[in-house]
Amino acid sequence: MLIEQFNPLEDKMIQVMDENGEIVNADLMPDLKSEEILELYKTMLKARTIDSAALSLQRQGRLLTYAPNLGQEAAQVGSGYALKKTDWAVSAFRELGMWLIKGWTIEKIFQYWYGSEWGSHFGEEIRLLPISVPISSQLSHAVGIAMAAKFRGESDAVIAYTGDGGTSQGEFHEALNFAAVYKTPNVFFIQNNQFAISIPSSKQTASKNLAVKALAYGMPGIKVDGNDVFAVLAVTRAALEYAIKEGPVLIEAYTFRMGAHTTSDDPSKYRTDEEVEPWKKRDPMLRLEKYLLQNDLLKEADIEHLKTSFQEEAMAAYQSIEHTSDTEIEEIFSHHYAEMTPQLEEQLADYLAFVERSQR
Repeated sequence: MLIEQFNPLEDKMIQVMDENGEIVNADLMPDLKSEEILELYKTMLKARTIDSAALSLQRQGRLLTYAPNLGQEAAQVGSGYALKKTDWAVSAFRELGMWLIKGWTIEKIFQYWYGSEWGSHFGEEIRLLPISVPISSQLSHAVGIAMAAKFRGESDAVIAYTGDGGTSQGEFHEALNFAAVYKTPNVFFIQNNQFAISIPSSKQTASKNLAVKALAYGMPGIKVDGNDVFAVLAVTRAALEYAIKEGPVLIEAYTFRMGAHTTSDDPSKYRTDEEVEPWKKRDPMLRLEKYLLQNDLLKEADIEHLKTSFQEEAMAAYQSIEHTSDTEIEEIFSHHYAEMTPQLEEQLADYLAFVERSQR
């Protein structure tokens, strides 16, 4: 089995498709119909279009601080496409492509970045936890969900995402250790985009890669080309199957954050254009486009049509939530507990009295 065959100590990286869109490892190519490959591309393109629109809207002051996804679409969409509807996904804050696959709507995504808690209300049918900003704190939650699934005898897995910087947090190690001891059906997915805000991976770890960290906890670790959607899909599928049968797996998706960490960040302060330039040739979107064009699954005219269509969809979604997402102050007090505590009731009463005085 793929997962058991890989040794992260050898520091090899699994790749199916190279930068020119050529299949270099046909044995690992996922069994996909042409329509499914096109769906992967469309989802990646939609994610990139939404990402671009969100960045523009934030710069106009129409969204709050935003975390760009440029360059990481294959890692997100490839891993998300491997999930069953009943599998759980526990994300950090940079998994836009996966969110779309799991069913988080564009309207809700914009509503979240607009600053409304209602953006995180997915509905019970979507097995997706809300965005978690505190780094790696969500990994412990993922282990809890997986343990519950195991107790119930369910054949579902839980994938949990973090970044390379997340591996330096205590909860990363606690979650992996707990999952390995109890053999929970977890897949831990690291989007190694080379930088934790301004700190490069070389200052996060002395290990030769991040996948090797799995060995200390007694679980398999595997490194995959995070800009190769086919490789990410193949590895994640194998990891999910292994997790359900045997226990947790750690995946390192080796990719690159082309833009800023968030819209509050200036990457020119800590990296040079020379460091970024080689990754432009490894763009996951261009790689898949080359494959599709070479195999007559897509035409240049189709690309422009899709871009225009997704741009219109993104802006229509934003306009549907703009000026409608403000949270009522009373809701801040009323949703902490099923019943407000005496302290919250007192605070709410003080607030309402203040409002009344200010209106006289």
